[in-house]
Amino acid sequence: MREEAQRRIEQAHRDAEAATLSHTSGIHYLAAFCAHQAVEKALKGHHIERLRAMSPKTHDLLLLGRALSVPPEVEHDLRLLNPHYAISRDPDAANGIRAQQYDAAIAAPLLESMARVLAWLT
Repeated sequence: MREEAQRRIEQAHRDAEAATLSHTSGIHYLAAFCAHQAVEKALKGHHIERLRAMSPKTHDLLLLGRALSVPPEVEHDLRLLNPHYAISRDPDAANGIRAQQYDAAIAAPLLESMARVLAWLT
């Protein structure tokens, strides 16, 4: 595997661990952000490996996923995760304090989506 791809995929797994730990610790906005980051890095790593080209400089999971021809059920998961790049990190995007915008009921499905996308990529 190309080194550029391997680094991104390894970091994706670390971000997935961080998402799970954050969720377990009750820091749900951070879980959402880390879930998005895990998927983004994994998609970019697989883009490099499978398509033999650097991935686009974007945080748009749908764009990254479509380049890899994800199936509809994975695209659905990407659609769920996509807005949390901004909402989970920017109080203006969240229309308030981001920590108050997330709870376990919001974060749990995002972690499930993350796990399904990562499983599809493997």
